[in-house]
Amino acid sequence: MKKIIILSLVLSIFSFTSCKKKEKKEAKPAEKSYSVDTKKTVVNWIAFKTTSKVPVKGQFTEIIIENTKKDSTIMGALNGLKFSIPISSLITNDTIRDGKLKKFFFGTMKNTTLISGTINMNSKNSGSVDITMNGISYAMPVTYIISDKKAHMFAVMNLDNWQAQTAIAALNTVCKDLHSGTDGISKTWSDVNIEVAIQLNYE
Repeated sequence: MKKIIILSLVLSIFSFTSCKKKEKKEAKPAEKSYSVDTKKTVVNWIAFKTTSKVPVKGQFTEIIIENTKKDSTIMGALNGLKFSIPISSLITNDTIRDGKLKKFFFGTMKNTTLISGTINMNSKNSGSVDITMNGISYAMPVTYIISDKKAHMFAVMNLDNWQAQTAIAALNTVCKDLHSGTDGISKTWSDVNIEVAIQLNYE
């Protein structure tokens, strides 16, 4: 009888320790989160010249995140994100044009090294970006589309909101012939189309 009791006790202890070992093996995996991949994020823009509004395309190829953050959703990873864009990263596939934009357009403004901003995700498809340029901060409305690990933001930037009229005039003067259409009128428009292609990491 005693042998049976002892055997039962041993089996119970063995069974209990086996369960504990199994519980340790079934630990939950770490939760993944989203974060912006700055190396694969670009700011595309389209400016316009001549009275016929001929498009001029360009890019800022570098973006610096000032408060790197992670979140379980793409919206959360973007909301409140602070960034700056070096003017030196501007390209248009025309080195002469690039130099004129940097020297005569941005060079005419205040604090011309960087454009800075903060992203505000207000709803599922819209928000705003507080852009600081030419010493002025202004909330620029944006719309956006999120798919997989990408976010695309769209906006129309009216440069008048950053009091860039002097910079536009300076650029138009140095590019007078190039910004003249068949009517002979030289014009540089104040509205610029913006598209930001944001790549996110999920890990």
